[in-house]
Amino acid sequence: MSDVTELPVVVIGAGPAGLAAAAHLVDRGLTPLVLEAGLAAGAAVREWHHVRLFSRWGELVDAAAEKLLAPTGWQAPDSDAYPTGAEWAEHYLQPLADTLGDRVRYGARVVGVARRGWDRVVDAARGTEPLTVRVDTAGGEERIDARAVIDASGTWTSPNPLGGDGLPALGERAAVDRIRYRVPNLTDPAEQARYGGRRIAVAGSGHSALTALVAFAELAQAVPGTHVEWLLRRGEIGTTFGGGDADQLPARGALGKRAAEAVAAGHITTVTRFRTAAVERDSAGRLVLESFAGTRLDPVDEVVVLTGFRPDLGFLSEVRLDLDPVLQAPRALAPLVDPNVHSCGTVYPHGAVELAQPEPDVYLVGMKSYGRAPTFLALTGYEQVRSVVAAIAGDRAAAERVELVLPETGVCSGGGLLEETSAESAGGCCGPAEPVAVPIGGQA
Repeated sequence: MSDVTELPVVVIGAGPAGLAAAAHLVDRGLTPLVLEAGLAAGAAVREWHHVRLFSRWGELVDAAAEKLLAPTGWQAPDSDAYPTGAEWAEHYLQPLADTLGDRVRYGARVVGVARRGWDRVVDAARGTEPLTVRVDTAGGEERIDARAVIDASGTWTSPNPLGGDGLPALGERAAVDRIRYRVPNLTDPAEQARYGGRRIAVAGSGHSALTALVAFAELAQAVPGTHVEWLLRRGEIGTTFGGGDADQLPARGALGKRAAEAVAAGHITTVTRFRTAAVERDSAGRLVLESFAGTRLDPVDEVVVLTGFRPDLGFLSEVRLDLDPVLQAPRALAPLVDPNVHSCGTVYPHGAVELAQPEPDVYLVGMKSYGRAPTFLALTGYEQVRSVVAAIAGDRAAAERVELVLPETGVCSGGGLLEETSAESAGGCCGPAEPVAVPIGGQA
């Protein structure tokens, strides 16, 4: 058997965190193998191509990635500009993946991770075997031996349902033709035609929901008859609009102010304490939403569900994980990001120590490491992977030396219990022109 240290480190997902991990591995003299289910780098980012982030370019480029790109003649974008998802993918993620070359494989969907030859129950000699990664490709199944596995697959493909109890509402699946789980691109004529002049229900209270409210309010000004029912599970709007001028990410604060103005303009009706239990169709095919309290809304033509995301843990079922039972985040990280405890947007520095799992050399990073918690920034993911790669390389001092200062939202709930959490993620989140919060992800 070959030395385990000669095997590649498998990185799941060619999104921002996954590609940054690969860059750090190269910088450390280790061999990365990035497995991306999509057909291009940043496949998930490309699905929200129309969105402008609320982090600047200077906060969206990883240091090791920039070092790897520099010899290719790559020119860093204006550090003070706010890119769209399309620009982030085109001008940074894809060039980085191209520089990594055949160390990135597309169309490679990870369907399982295990300890080679052992299921999760077996203790004996477990530490002597490498990890193995099962992959589905166009050419069939493959098994890849790995020194370590860094799961940066994100949460984009697992949006939370409309149902207020975490399960799809009764009738939700049957009504999927009129339900969208992404922020619509209302600059697209087809999307304008779908929503213009219609009654729309928007569920959610995070940055994605605020973005949708702003976009729909603008559509309502252009197309008479457009109206939104904004569904909040909490009892009042409260701090939903964020910290405004106190937010250390100015564009994020501006988003909340624009959303507040959109609501005040009169094209949006706010419905509080509404936890959806059922979805029915009326005789005209429109959707009627009913809450667990028995409240029934007037029929709507379309529903946009922006209640956050959750991690897909299915392909990790044969490795030993220690996850928080509430957030599904690494147990040591969960208290730092739990929205039931705080909502400051400030996360204590963390890295390999908090992200390590009982299964040696298995790490969850990026948005997936937050489980169902909200407000993830690219800077967090970059620092995570720097620390994790240092740990894999055996540089304990560098792995434990985690330095990360994140901008505060300007809103803190202290130790109070939030009435609603929407675990949406932001790869940096919205800029002033087309603001919306979107998740970092890699594997589709």
